[in-house]
Amino acid sequence: MLNMIKFCRVLLVALSLAGGAAHAALTIEITQGVEGAIPIAVVPFGWSGAGPAPENVAAIISADLNRSGRFEALPDRDLVANPTQGTQVQFHNWRMVNVDNLVIGQITETAAGQYRLQFELFDVFRGSQLLAMTIPASRADLRRAAHHISDLVYEKLTGERGAFNTRIAYITTSGHGTNKTYTLLVADSDGNDPQTILTSAQPLMSPAWSPDGEQVAYVSFEKKTAEIYIQQVTSGARRKLAAFKGINGAPSWSPDGRRLALTLSRDGNPEIYTLEIAGGALKRITNSAAIDTEPAWMPDGKSILFTSDRGGSAQIYKVSAWGGKAQRLTFEGKYNAGADVSPDGRKLAMVHGEGGRYRIAVLDLKSGAMRILTDGKLDESPSFSPNGSMIIYATGAGNREVLAAVSVDGRFRQRLSLQAGNVREPSWSPFGKQ
Repeated sequence: MLNMIKFCRVLLVALSLAGGAAHAALTIEITQGVEGAIPIAVVPFGWSGAGPAPENVAAIISADLNRSGRFEALPDRDLVANPTQGTQVQFHNWRMVNVDNLVIGQITETAAGQYRLQFELFDVFRGSQLLAMTIPASRADLRRAAHHISDLVYEKLTGERGAFNTRIAYITTSGHGTNKTYTLLVADSDGNDPQTILTSAQPLMSPAWSPDGEQVAYVSFEKKTAEIYIQQVTSGARRKLAAFKGINGAPSWSPDGRRLALTLSRDGNPEIYTLEIAGGALKRITNSAAIDTEPAWMPDGKSILFTSDRGGSAQIYKVSAWGGKAQRLTFEGKYNAGADVSPDGRKLAMVHGEGGRYRIAVLDLKSGAMRILTDGKLDESPSFSPNGSMIIYATGAGNREVLAAVSVDGRFRQRLSLQAGNVREPSWSPFGKQ
């Protein structure tokens, strides 16, 4: 029989978690680097304004590039100069410390709480400018402006869109026994600036981003039974979408943002349904005596993946978004569940169980090749970054629950943890509005 605690966690009340303060920012620790990372120098930005600089923009950019696994930023102590504009750059000095690229810039205060960020990117060995731009920002948006610069630098040097100026949603738990507090938070992709979306004395589960990055769907047990809500991240306005008898679980947005795929047991057995967000029209997609759960849309919106034990063990299946015969996609191993689809639709990230261990694996849909990326005992809830380069997931570290991220080739790893407490069920936002 299917392991109900693991496979059907989206169908049950959240597991009890011990923990302390849960509202601190996530701290990132790089646990495995990449040989051959591109050496780059990011010089502290110049500052023109009253008082001290409002934000260390260069430090944010350096940290972003480092945690991508593709770059190795030169530590500040090894910088050979501090230019803030291109005419001050002496390329031969930077060649001596073997950096391939150089980022410089300056911040100018244009009005109270308003700033102008100017930056330049150089190819050190060619002695040429690759990129130059000016970005306006308010005080509250300086970190996001810094992430935007990181995205631009990353894309220029790799040809791949950067995902630093995105966010993650996650669940934390604090307190003990009957005095637990469950919190749904949204933070920048580097774990900073956490924003509380909802706090509850009852479990919160399964956060899922809308395609525009403006809303989050989730499961709440506030009324001691599972209900699905969608909530605006900025305003906090929320709406109940599903409160059927029995299970209401695992919401997943369609690519056009018009429907949710979800797991309901309103007809007796856990099945996959779709629900129109505007009109409330409900359509049953699967019809099986087995447990069908954890839906995930393919990027073209034409089909839905889900986990089912209809073949005797938990495996990933694919079905038309309008229903019909399901096709089994996974065959390697006795347990494959909780699929997330890469943005280009070519890969699946999933929980792969074998020998009593549950690790994150990636399946190439064209070749059928599966690659195990992690080495934990109980890794779960994989979620692709919007550029498809990284996967964030939940795992254990000692007696605590933390988040971790791994590159899709398995070469680079990092851990995201709270100073105290536990964190789980990550969901990486789409690019959304920039």
